[in-house]
Amino acid sequence: MEQPRTALAERIAEQRAGAGDPRALVGEMRRSVLLVPSVDGRLWSAHSGGVRWVCAFTDETALARFALHHGPGDRPMDYAALRGARIVDEIVPSLGEPAGLAVDIADEDGSMFFPPVTGIVPDGAALDTETTEGGPGRGR
Repeated sequence: MEQPRTALAERIAEQRAGAGDPRALVGEMRRSVLLVPSVDGRLWSAHSGGVRWVCAFTDETALARFALHHGPGDRPMDYAALRGARIVDEIVPSLGEPAGLAVDIADEDGSMFFPPVTGIVPDGAALDTETTEGGPGRGR
């Protein structure tokens, strides 16, 4: 029996189909509890396009698809359950480099990336804010 989609997975599907509201998608991401794989107590992330992407999953089924290819072999994959808001408001800025959130990356038709831009991450971690002496952002 197939597991029902989470509210965030539904919003991602709507957005990918061209029918979603980007603000509603970001709001749902912030409210959702996401599963973030961890290795040796560190959250799983990957670099691509000059950005570190914290990898998170909408449910255990999505995490299991990822673990098939990237997991620790025959052992269960450890993970942390974190609200999306905590990831983008606290964890992403603490990484000290451009970082965003990648959701359900093992699902080619269901993945969504939340880049380090204004409205998703705090201004001090956003790449699209102007940098002024003592001002917010990392510049462009």
